[in-house]
Amino acid sequence: MRFDIITLFPELFAPFLTAGVTRRAYESGLIDVHLWNPRDYAEGNYRRVDDRPFGGGPGMVMMAEPLSRCLDAIRVERIDDAPVILFSPIGKKMDHKQVERWSASAGAVLVCGRYEGVDQRFIDAYVTAQLSLGDFVLSGGEIPAIALLDAIARLQPGVLNDDGSHQQDSFNPVLSGLLDCPHYTRPEIWQGREVPAPLMSGHHAQIERWRRDQSLSLSAQHRPDLIAVARAAGQITALDDKLLKTL
Repeated sequence: MRFDIITLFPELFAPFLTAGVTRRAYESGLIDVHLWNPRDYAEGNYRRVDDRPFGGGPGMVMMAEPLSRCLDAIRVERIDDAPVILFSPIGKKMDHKQVERWSASAGAVLVCGRYEGVDQRFIDAYVTAQLSLGDFVLSGGEIPAIALLDAIARLQPGVLNDDGSHQQDSFNPVLSGLLDCPHYTRPEIWQGREVPAPLMSGHHAQIERWRRDQSLSLSAQHRPDLIAVARAAGQITALDDKLLKTL
């Protein structure tokens, strides 16, 4: 898959693409990332990409023309009609289902806005969908773009040391979309705190039940909406309900 990223700060992506376990996805070509600076497609000696907003007000707005020319250059290189994604506060909040869908796609063009935003005419003409990390504002779309790429990279075969590792992540369908359980490692006792006995039992069924119960408890406490969704999907068993009634 290929992701073309339109950004005024391509240097922000370099460390992310070359460090950590997810770098395998980029080094192997599983995910092909191309960085495009709209300033390279702006006119004039100053290569201006922003201007004051009509109607007045603080801040600057990214101009439509440099973005359009940059997108045209991307279209020349890509043989497919890739969707154009803009990261913005009005976008749909990213979740695991969206990440799974993008991880099975051919990729997209990711537009990283800056300043007060992007000229609405560019959005109306080219943007296919808008995405958001949550109900807060960032300085630009680079961090959401990196977050999306990282989440997608983890799902690619051979990227994680254990290909099944991501299936035990929070929100994964294997866990009924619930939160993951707590995890422990050596030593068995740390500052007087012991590893829960079921994890030390060697009894696989007992371990799995403990993990399921912890997942249910954490979800009920912190994300009851996930319990409701799992219940509506028929993924809450009689044993699950027995535990939930005790909370």
